[in-house]
Amino acid sequence: MELLMKAYEYLIDNHVRFLEELQVHLILSFSALILGLIICVPLGIWCAKTPKVAATIMNTVNSIRVIPSLAILVIMLPLIGTGFWPALVALTVLACPPILINTFLGFRGIDPAILESANGMGMSERTVLRKIEFPLAMPLMITGAKTSSVEVLASASLAAFIGGGGLGTFIINGLSMYKFQVLLVGAIPIALLTIFSEVIFSCIEKLTTRYQRDA
Repeated sequence: MELLMKAYEYLIDNHVRFLEELQVHLILSFSALILGLIICVPLGIWCAKTPKVAATIMNTVNSIRVIPSLAILVIMLPLIGTGFWPALVALTVLACPPILINTFLGFRGIDPAILESANGMGMSERTVLRKIEFPLAMPLMITGAKTSSVEVLASASLAAFIGGGGLGTFIINGLSMYKFQVLLVGAIPIALLTIFSEVIFSCIEKLTTRYQRDA
């Protein structure tokens, strides 16, 4: 309890810097998530509809997924240096696998009979994609986005190791100075952000699957 009080006092004394680092952390995380969605949703759909390339791409993505977050950040150092942008690139790489895999599985899991019926009714490919495939694949896609958001928000703390800023700065400073109250100023908000993100995406997921439960 005393340690938490010290962390609170440090937060009050350094609230301006805390808000700045929180802003950087959120910008890094949400930018990486949005970029992951922009890149991986179309790529996942293409893989689901093009079996010839799907195996190669999905195996490559699964290989990237097992690389530790810190290792990806370190790999970026000799390639594009340090700072915000290298951290964003590294976090985008981390954000991609869950989104791509779940998008692929969502579209591949659609019953072919449903698509055949839609085509038989004279619906165009674009209409089928928008009105049938996307709604059916959406729950899995949201699950992928939820997993990605949690991983990115947590891993964004490591961006401080390459000068990317964020709440991880407090964790690094706390460890280096053996001041655990400073460490908690970074660690507790990161934990709360990941929990909040998971709750939000879980609510969205329930809304998208409500019609299936009602049926």
